[in-house]
Amino acid sequence: MRSIHLMLPEHVDLIRSLSAPTVHPAADRCAVAVTRPDFRADATVGQLWEVPLGGGPARLLTRGFRDTVPQYSPDGRILAFLRAEPEGKPQLAVVDARGGEPRILTGAPLGVAQFTFSPDGSRIAYTARVPEAGRYGSTEGVGAGSEDPRLIRDLNYRMNGVGYTGDQRLRLFVLDVPPLDAEPFVPARGRAAADEEHASDGAGEPDLGLPQARELTDGSVDHAEPRFSADGAWIYTVSRFDPAALDTLERRAVRTPVSGGESEALDLGTPDAASVEAIAEAPDGSGVYLIASSLGASGTDFIGRAAHLFWHTPANPTTVRLTAEGDDLGEAPDALQVADDGRALVLDRTRGIVRLLAFTPDGRREELTGTPFVVTGVDEAAGTVVLAAADADGPGELYRLTEGGALDRLTDANAPLREAAVPLAPVEFTGRSADGTDVHGWVVLPDGEGPHPTLLMIHGGPFAQYTGAWFDEAQVYAGAGYAVLMCNPRGAAGYGEAHARAIRGCMGSVDLEDVLGFLDSALAAFGELDADRLGILGGSYGGYLTAWTIAHDHRFKAAIVERGFLDPLSFIGSSDIGWFFPGEYTGWDPTAVEAQSPMACVGDVRTPTLVVHSEEDWRCPIEQAQRYYTALKLGGVDAELLIFPGENHELSRSGTPHHRRARFEHILRWFGEHV
Repeated sequence: MRSIHLMLPEHVDLIRSLSAPTVHPAADRCAVAVTRPDFRADATVGQLWEVPLGGGPARLLTRGFRDTVPQYSPDGRILAFLRAEPEGKPQLAVVDARGGEPRILTGAPLGVAQFTFSPDGSRIAYTARVPEAGRYGSTEGVGAGSEDPRLIRDLNYRMNGVGYTGDQRLRLFVLDVPPLDAEPFVPARGRAAADEEHASDGAGEPDLGLPQARELTDGSVDHAEPRFSADGAWIYTVSRFDPAALDTLERRAVRTPVSGGESEALDLGTPDAASVEAIAEAPDGSGVYLIASSLGASGTDFIGRAAHLFWHTPANPTTVRLTAEGDDLGEAPDALQVADDGRALVLDRTRGIVRLLAFTPDGRREELTGTPFVVTGVDEAAGTVVLAAADADGPGELYRLTEGGALDRLTDANAPLREAAVPLAPVEFTGRSADGTDVHGWVVLPDGEGPHPTLLMIHGGPFAQYTGAWFDEAQVYAGAGYAVLMCNPRGAAGYGEAHARAIRGCMGSVDLEDVLGFLDSALAAFGELDADRLGILGGSYGGYLTAWTIAHDHRFKAAIVERGFLDPLSFIGSSDIGWFFPGEYTGWDPTAVEAQSPMACVGDVRTPTLVVHSEEDWRCPIEQAQRYYTALKLGGVDAELLIFPGENHELSRSGTPHHRRARFEHILRWFGEHV
C-alpha cells in the first residue's frame, strides 16, 4: 500500500479561506482577504493580499490580526476593509491602495458589520449594532450579569451568534472619507489632556481622532446589506422595516436618504419577493436588482423556497422575475454584484455545485461557470470578472474569467495544506431510494484497497446541499481510514422546490429512505466499503435525521448526533427560530409533531451515541442535547455528552481552532472505539 500524507485534526490551521475579491477599477489587480484558524492565537487570523491579474506573485498588503472584506473605492485610490484586534471588534479601516499604514475610521462598541462606498468614493455607508445604554459593556462597571432585566414583547428577539437583538439593533451610518495624506491624529497628553478633560467637565468622550459618522436610522429595526444608489443620494438596505410587525419573516427592500429623513420601503407588488435578501441599483439608475423569495400564502412558509433574481423599475413601478424555475440564488445572496455594463452577477446552487450566472434587466441569461466549481464570491471591473471558488483540490482559490469562458487560476493560497495532506477526491455517485427516486451524492474513499469502515454523513438545513468540493470533515474522516458517504436527500437544496418541500409535514419519511437508499446503493456499487462496520453522523437537521435513523435502523455500530433538532415541541419557544420553524416543517398538531420527533422514539435506540453540542447554541438550544442524552442513558444506551463552552451553532465551521481540533479528535476517538 502506498504511503501518502492525509488530513489530520492538527491540519485545521492550514486551511486558508479566501474572501470575495475586489477588482481594482483599472482591472489590472484585485485584493482578497485570506483568513485561517491559528492554534497559537486560538482565533481566526487573516490579512489582505494584492493579486496581479496579468500574472506574477501575490503581495501582502496588510499585517493586521484579522483584516477582512476588502473593497476598492470607485476611483481605485483607497482600499477599505474591516480590521479586528485580538479580543476586539471589527472596525472600518482605509489604506492607500498602493500600500501604507491603515487608518481606523470607526470605534463602534460592537463592531462594524458591513460597509460600501458611494459612487464618487467620497463617503462610506456602514452598519453597526448599537447597544442600549448600560448594556454590552457600554457602562463601565456594569457586566453582563448586572444589566437591567430585558422586557420582551415580540417573537424575533434573539439570534444565534449575536444574542438578544432588540437592545442592539443593526443601524445605518454614513461618514465622509478623510484625506489619507492628512497629518496623523496625535492623542492629547499631559497638560493638553487635562485641559480637554476640564473643558468637557469630564462628561465628554475622549477624542480618538475618528471622523464624525451620522446615523441615518432610528434604531427601531435592523438594517443590513447597505448599497448606495447610482446618484449617491440614497442608501438601500434590507430590513423588516415596520417596528410594529416584527413577528414576521418578511424582509423589505428599503432606501434611506443620505441627507437625512425617513426611510421608505419599495413597493415590489409581488408576493414572490416577500423576503428580500439583497438589493443593488443599476449603474444608470434605471432600476434595481433584488434577490428575494416567496413566503407562501401564510407569510411564514419558507420551506424549500428558492431565492430568485428580480428587476424592479421604481418609475412604473414594475417587478419582473429574471431567474427560471429550478434556479436558486439562496446559497450566497449577498454575493450579488452589478457589473459596469449593468449585468447582475449572481451565484446559483444546483446539484452540488454553485455556478456564476449573469443577467440583464430584459432577462438575458448567461452561465459563466459550471462543474465542478463551488463559487463563493465574485467582483467585476472594466469587463474583468474575478471569482473565488472551491473544487475537489482545496478550500478555494481566486480565478479570472477569460474571454473564452475558461478560468485562469490566480492564487495558490492552499498549497501548504495540499503539501501536508493530499486531498482525496470525492467520487460522484447516484443511488436509488426505496420508491425508485434517484439520490445524488458523493463517496470519498480512503487510501488503500479496503474494505473500509464506512460513515454515512448527513448535512444540516435541511434546505442545504453537499457539494463535490473539498470538505474538511470528509477529508479528516477519510484521512483516518473511513469511507465517507454524503448525499442530498429530499429536503435538500439544489434539485428544485418539489424536492426541497417533499418532507414538509413528514420529516423522517422519504428523507430517511433516501439516505438509507444511498447507503445501500453505495455498498452494492463499491466493493471497498465494509457493510459490517458502519457509522452515522450529522449536525443540526443532520443531527435530527441521525437520531431518527438509529431509532429505526440498527445496523450502525455507532452514531454522532451533533447540535441536533431533536424535539420539535420543546424547540418552540427555546430556539431563536422556534416560533415558526418546527410548525412549518412538522405541522402544529401535537400528535403529528410527536410522530416526527426523535425524542418520542429515543427508547428504540440501541446504537452507541455521542451527543455533541455547544453551550451558546441558540439555534438548536442545548436542552435538546441534554434531554436526548439523558433519555439515552436512562434507556441503557452507551452514550456520552460532549459540550463545548463559548461556542454556538457554528462550532464546526467557525469555532475556535482549539475547539475545532478537539471536536475532530473526539469524533475519531468515538468511531475508533466503536466502528
